[in-house]
Amino acid sequence: MDKKVTLEVIDLKKKIGKKEIIKGLTFNLKEGEVFGFLGPNGAGKTTTIRMLVGLIKPTSGSIRICGYQLDRQFQQAMKNLGCIVENPELYPYLSGYNNLLHFIRMLDGVSEKRIKEVVKLVGLTERIHDKVKTYSLGMRQRLGIAQALLGEPKVLILDEPTNGLDPAGIREMRQFIRYLAEKEGLSVLVSSHLLSEIQLLCDRVAIISKGTIIRIDTVEKLLENRERVQWRLHPFVKGRSVLRSLTTIEEKDDVYILTEFDEQKIPEWNKKLVDEGIAILEMSRKMPVLEDLFLELTGGETIE
Repeated sequence: MDKKVTLEVIDLKKKIGKKEIIKGLTFNLKEGEVFGFLGPNGAGKTTTIRMLVGLIKPTSGSIRICGYQLDRQFQQAMKNLGCIVENPELYPYLSGYNNLLHFIRMLDGVSEKRIKEVVKLVGLTERIHDKVKTYSLGMRQRLGIAQALLGEPKVLILDEPTNGLDPAGIREMRQFIRYLAEKEGLSVLVSSHLLSEIQLLCDRVAIISKGTIIRIDTVEKLLENRERVQWRLHPFVKGRSVLRSLTTIEEKDDVYILTEFDEQKIPEWNKKLVDEGIAILEMSRKMPVLEDLFLELTGGETIE
């Protein structure tokens, strides 16, 4: 059964002065999925997110949140959306609980009972009455997410949710986001520059470059047929020539050669190299990573 679309973006454009920053983005999010939004600085990620959450108006195009048109049904659309853009805005001298209490005063129909529910959900029950200035960065991020979840949104937008976190904090945040999607049924859009995290976290990924989406697919599809074998041979030039006669090669540098991964043919290639008097100094399986595909699709643009 097809999952319900919760966020739909059609031909979204943004022009500032005469410069077109966003050039016709089209994508959607489905319930229970984590959707990665990847691009280098200046690609248009933050501008797009600001349009999705109603902070700036698109020049043209359509944004629907749970079927509500953002420009015409703003309040109904925003009731279904929770977000953290850049860093969560919190009062450091108030407790976590009082931060959430202050926030629900701006929301219709949200009770203190809901505060207890979201505090439990984000795992802050033990520390919620401590002042926010005593919280670690990871705890502040979780409190920010609790704040975004108070109105029971169907769509959650997180801009760089692992920024500044240590490896343990990143892993914890990844597990929490997966929990929100799989157990709570939320659609989560995650903007990030951590390619390895996006690969581990997301169901689908949109790669954006210079205001245009250049590829959208599942992580599995994006990385399909990208597994490689890395060879280090001596003599290098002769080894390269033999491998080239057997399969397509990619020269990584003047030390390593990459070939396709073909389980049936590798023993044959190995034997041919040995028969030709070539020493196989190293042969290793290279698993596909999103970073390689990203650099290929963006023409070498870095994401930092």
